Amino acid sequence: MSLSTETLLDPWPAPRAVTPVDVTVALPGSKSLTNRALLLAAIADGPSTVRRALRSRDTLLMARALTALGCEVDTSGADWRVTPGLDAAGPAERSIDCGLAGTVMRFVPPVAALAAGSTAFDGDAHMRNRPVGAMLEGLRALGVTVEDDGRGALPFTVCGDGTVQGGHVVIDASASSQFVSALLLAGARYENGVDVEHRGAPVPSLPHIEMTVEMLREHGVVVDDSVKDRWTVSPGTVKAMDHEVEPDLSNAAPFLALAAVSGGRVVVEGWPQRTTQAGDVLREVLTAMGCTARFVEAGLEVTGPADGQRLQGVELDLHDHGELAPAIAALCALAETPSRLTGIAHIRGHETDRLAALATELNALGSDVDELEDGLVIRPATLHGGVFHTYADHRMAHAAVIIGAAVDGVEVENVNTTSKTFPDFAPFWSGLLVEARR
Repeated sequence: MSLSTETLLDPWPAPRAVTPVDVTVALPGSKSLTNRALLLAAIADGPSTVRRALRSRDTLLMARALTALGCEVDTSGADWRVTPGLDAAGPAERSIDCGLAGTVMRFVPPVAALAAGSTAFDGDAHMRNRPVGAMLEGLRALGVTVEDDGRGALPFTVCGDGTVQGGHVVIDASASSQFVSALLLAGARYENGVDVEHRGAPVPSLPHIEMTVEMLREHGVVVDDSVKDRWTVSPGTVKAMDHEVEPDLSNAAPFLALAAVSGGRVVVEGWPQRTTQAGDVLREVLTAMGCTARFVEAGLEVTGPADGQRLQGVELDLHDHGELAPAIAALCALAETPSRLTGIAHIRGHETDRLAALATELNALGSDVDELEDGLVIRPATLHGGVFHTYADHRMAHAAVIIGAAVDGVEVENVNTTSKTFPDFAPFWSGLLVEARR
């Protein structure tokens, strides 16, 4: 796998926004949309093209995983061509590297069950701590043999025989919405479809399940989501279709934050008027903090607080938008009034325990942060420079560069972890600030 990331200092000096920025940015495509589109194309009834596919570590891992299962995925251009072909009589054993990609670890096993032979899954060391047990138990209840020595975590092996019975299954998806999406994405190819019922604390990040349901329907799959916490996918054909991938709105967070912290203006090109991406809530969050957000011809324009004004703190339940918590927490640390972010206990199980990591790193730079069971309380404080550790988590790197744009002397440890969803993020970020000074 090759990604074009230049060698950077580590820790990397985050550039300051010394003047109000005024820039327009074109962002890479959405990881969430790209990986769902790739997987659905792999089980469709003919070839499909994923246009403007995100080229990042997570999406290349997905392409390699589907290739291992017998599909053809041509990633040579900007538009990726997928030819389905799950192994009906493939190798007795194959292996899939999940890296740090939750979508690969969770979305691919239900598809691997449709291929003959055993598929071993493993990934980076930290991935062995990320939750996946509820989804594996769901697969077992649907008739799939899964070997994990009782760990409920990586590494595990899915033993497929080319068919899955499917049917009704009850799972606890309170740790991740991806448990539900994983079963729904493959469900149309199961003999009896799939009827997924959630029992437990509220499912986090519901917009991601809505994204899954909408994409399934675009492929001609019948999905009934009329009952709360229950999703039924009818068995049938997954029709081949081409997808145009939207810009990644969650990856837009640090760029829009540049306008907020510098009192400047940032336009993100191609921001959709309607979308299932959770990142769309940034328009509301930034407005509540004192910015102005509006659609313009090119996309979405965000302007920072007016002359002499500072960012305002917010009280937010981010249960459905947890992936934005690191960037929002960084903005809150720069606000002149307190903030309270709640509903995000589930992000303790993301690439790192993001609540503990944010409290530790923000406090190390002089912030005043208390860690709650399900969130953070952030009070105004004078921040200073220092090393901001990322814990191999791209969202933590986003928080770091936001602080660095407003505070002298911030250094980001392992900024290249951003290659997970945005290759060459650091030089792109620096280039914007250079452009803004011209």
